[in-house]
Amino acid sequence: MIPGSDEVLFLPLGGTGEIGMNFNCYGHDGAWLIVDCGVTFGDPSNPGVDVMTADPTFIEDRRDTIAGILITHAHEDHVGGVAHLWPRLRCPVYATPFTMAVLRRKLEEAGFAGKVPLHEMPLSGEASVGPFDLRLVTVTHSIPEPNAVVIKTGAGTLFHTADWKLDPDPLIGDVTNEAALRAIGDAGVLALIGDSTNATVEGAAGSEAEVRDSLMDLVGSFTERVAFACFASNVARVQTVAEVAHAHGRVVGLVGRSLWRMTDAARATGYLHDLPPFVREDEAMLLPRDKVALICTGSQGEPRAALSRIARDDHPNIALDDNDTVIFSSRIIPGNEVPISRLQNQLTSMGVRVITEKDHFVHVSGHPARDELRQMYQWIRPRIAVPVHGEVHHLRAHSALAAECQVPHTPIIENGDVLRLDPDGPEICGQVQAGRLAVDGNDLIRLNDSNLRERNHMLWNGAATLTLVVDRKGYAVSEPQLSAPGLVADTDEDYDLMDDVIDDVLDALSALKASERRDDDKLSERLRRTVRRSFRERRGKNPKTEIHLVRLED
Repeated sequence: MIPGSDEVLFLPLGGTGEIGMNFNCYGHDGAWLIVDCGVTFGDPSNPGVDVMTADPTFIEDRRDTIAGILITHAHEDHVGGVAHLWPRLRCPVYATPFTMAVLRRKLEEAGFAGKVPLHEMPLSGEASVGPFDLRLVTVTHSIPEPNAVVIKTGAGTLFHTADWKLDPDPLIGDVTNEAALRAIGDAGVLALIGDSTNATVEGAAGSEAEVRDSLMDLVGSFTERVAFACFASNVARVQTVAEVAHAHGRVVGLVGRSLWRMTDAARATGYLHDLPPFVREDEAMLLPRDKVALICTGSQGEPRAALSRIARDDHPNIALDDNDTVIFSSRIIPGNEVPISRLQNQLTSMGVRVITEKDHFVHVSGHPARDELRQMYQWIRPRIAVPVHGEVHHLRAHSALAAECQVPHTPIIENGDVLRLDPDGPEICGQVQAGRLAVDGNDLIRLNDSNLRERNHMLWNGAATLTLVVDRKGYAVSEPQLSAPGLVADTDEDYDLMDDVIDDVLDALSALKASERRDDDKLSERLRRTVRRSFRERRGKNPKTEIHLVRLED
């Protein structure tokens, strides 16, 4: 598929029909531009998978036509995939200073420092990337330097909003550049490709300054240790918490490596400069309980994050006591309800006071609600509105709202759809492979990969290994040895179970024909089936079974 000089194509490979893993491709005049390259995180439907990226097969096969990758901001669902996917794409990457600072750290950790062509763009900067003329537009979000982008092509001008909201007092960064948005609309826009996360929410998202004022009153009522759970990338919330803590004479301790990485990048690019230094975990625990506020990773119940380890009393440096308070200053990402509830119950059972957005005003979203979407459409006035960054019900609500705002065409598409953005009406002109890849150590594998299937099978059914030594004729010369971690425990009942399985193995061995006992493959397969059947009948499990057969020839 080669985009023509008289057309512009839009192809989402991630982030449309879902929240997270944003990966958007624009095609024009024989070239492709990628806007954002993010990740999403594992959920119970994919046990053993922590991080996933979009499947880049389509664009990877056209690597020579990729003009570049533009990263709109430094949230993981927009930038987190670069270090994983760049070896497959090998193209220049463009971003503003803060986002670039975060990206450089990720690339260094992945071993790509100095290998990726990085082009730093100033705020409100411009760049020509192949046949695409790009201009960044300052918007407001929960992280420094969020950008919308104007994409000018020979077939029309596009406006990609990325993540945004209208916040008159954002605390971090500038307010949305309303004048620039009006001018963009006045110049004419073929299509707006826009954030749908809060398209079902009436009103406006709210201001970060309002959260600060609310937390100021709340924290002032506590006399013990206070901990905040929020996203490490929500630098605006880190600023808010720090201001609130310092106003009440509390020092701020950061708990979690990702918080340190993000705040180091912020300070290196001129943000958080008006705050005193944060303290380390071990230093924070030496302070009086009424003189410290902790900011912890793990607001979504991630089992290996700092807050979950604290709740399990498994953290090497931090502990919470009776009457301490944990404030969940974040939203619940759909799909994380169960682990978050489990985490909050663990904290409560420790005697910790848990406060969420249901109890107090402790969070505002970084995404536009319906009034803000209406305002954007009044400014931009596109011919086409393409909802992205949301689940299907978000996309449908956004499409209907855009139609109410007199946008002539409001198509709903999904990952893998190739949409030709024609002023007379967009059309889906093709479909390509789309899906998810699991980050598996240093590799990327498909979710239906045999290794991943085997791993998941073992997660639910365990594993069993039988070692059997036989003579040349195939008779056992010693007692078979059976190991079944995850299936049996150190109890009399399970010892009896192991004996029963071994008895089944010996019975099966004695029933074999002489020719079968002499054939290693046939003998191993018969024993493997016997072990699996024995566990299935006695324990209701089908373990992954390995047979170690040792044959003595003398």
